[in-house]
Amino acid sequence: MSSKYSLQGLLMSLVAVAFVAGCAAPQPSSQEAINEALSLQTSTSVDEYVLGPTDSIQISVWRNQDLSIGVPVRPDGRVSMPLIGDVMATGKTPEQLANEIEQGLASYIREPQVTVVVTSMGSHEFSDRVRVTGAVNQPISVPHRPGMTVLDMMLSAGGANPFANLNSAMLYRALDNRMVAIPVRLDDILNSGDVSTNYRMRPGDILAVPERNF
Repeated sequence: MSSKYSLQGLLMSLVAVAFVAGCAAPQPSSQEAINEALSLQTSTSVDEYVLGPTDSIQISVWRNQDLSIGVPVRPDGRVSMPLIGDVMATGKTPEQLANEIEQGLASYIREPQVTVVVTSMGSHEFSDRVRVTGAVNQPISVPHRPGMTVLDMMLSAGGANPFANLNSAMLYRALDNRMVAIPVRLDDILNSGDVSTNYRMRPGDILAVPERNF
């Protein structure tokens, strides 16, 4: 999955966003960075999924049932495959891993055809969540679903509390190992029907609603 960042980096970002959410008028990123962040896909196809530790996969070798196995990705990032031994899986898409296994098996069987299917996406359980923090009735962290929007997140969070500075909200999105702050005008969305900033959520996004500066 593109634009992934480390667990440590995400934790640091969450702390920073939580701090900003309690302050007035957070500053947006540059327009160039915002445009680039908004151009990222908001859902990830199976082919783009990047494997990681604790994932489980099914490796199927056509016409070789004895070589077709279900295996977990170990903490060291590898999977064990009959005939060829350990293969590095972490950091690869299922298609890339299948191609590498085919190359390894080519020394043992004729024209191997391999498919890799992800059966459990454990490595993305934390980083693929989306969150709402700050001046809302119920801060939330939920699994990402394709098509979910800023408005969907606000409804799931029970709406804003009376202290929210709605039109100063920010959508924080990872881009090249940094967080981009994208302005979101929640008051316009909720009360005026202006959905121009009702962006689709991307895995890892954080919607931060600051309090008003009394």
